[in-house]
This record gives sequence, structure tokens and C-alpha cells, in this order.
Amino acid sequence: MPLNAADRKRAGIPARDTACTCGTLRKASRRISQFYDAALAPVGIKSTQFSILAEVERGGGPLTMCELATAMVMDRSTLGHNLRPLERDDLLSLRLTISDRRKRHVALTKKGKATLQRARRLWRTAEGRFEKIFGKRHAADLRAVLLHIAGNDELNSLPLR
Repeated sequence: MPLNAADRKRAGIPARDTACTCGTLRKASRRISQFYDAALAPVGIKSTQFSILAEVERGGGPLTMCELATAMVMDRSTLGHNLRPLERDDLLSLRLTISDRRKRHVALTKKGKATLQRARRLWRTAEGRFEKIFGKRHAADLRAVLLHIAGNDELNSLPLR
């Protein structure tokens, strides 16, 4: 849903679009990341780490690196880079699969589950604050558009596996 002129002015958006889609999304992404990172600071994780922990939990059990990368819309090398601190801090475990020693499973540790539970409370508070600032309907519309973009295979630059 497009913003009306008053909403655009309040949000500091110029009357005429001056930025490309990619640049605008990156700016918004950085702002949102800063917002949620600040909310999660008391548990010592960042929003990217929260998303990874939540996705592993959502998977219902250990996921392969490939499955997790696909779910996160992330390439495996970037995912591996993001998993290292979580493994170091004992929030996740990475284990070779029994059937194929080239694959590794990602699972939450006991500490990871506890951290995710504490972080989820902070996340909900941040979600509520974001909706209060941005508006519940605008927030829901934004999530719908972003999920549509994230799931659009025509935008996929990664080779299919």
C-alpha cells in the first residue's frame, strides 16, 4: 500500500522517488537491523543471529547447511560465516551427518534454546514498538511485500540445487 503525502513527509521521504530499489532496501535494512540489534543487545546476539536461531528451531530438528541456507535465502559461505560465532558461543552445534560425511547438520544447543527464548521476548517488544511507530497495517503490508520478494524465484541469482 503506497504511503500518502502526509505519511511520506512524516517519514522524511522525498515527494519524488530519487533512489533505486536496491539502495532503498539496503538503507531500510540497515535501519531495521540497528533497531532490532539494539533490542537484542541484553542477550548478546544480533538480529541476524536471532533469525538463524529461530529458523533452526522452526525447522523442527537438525537442518543441513544447504536446507538452512535455502530457508534463510543466503548462500552457504555467508551462512557458514554467520554460524561460526553461534557455534563458538555454544548456541548451535554443527555435526557431520552419518549418511554423508560431506554434509553438516545445524542444531540448537541447550544454551541456544534458552538464549532464543529470552531473545524472543525482547523481539516481541521490538515488534510492538515498530508497529506503534510505523502502524500495524503498514507493518503487515511491508512484511507481505518483503516475503513476496524473498520468495520470488525470478529474482534468484543463486544456482538451483
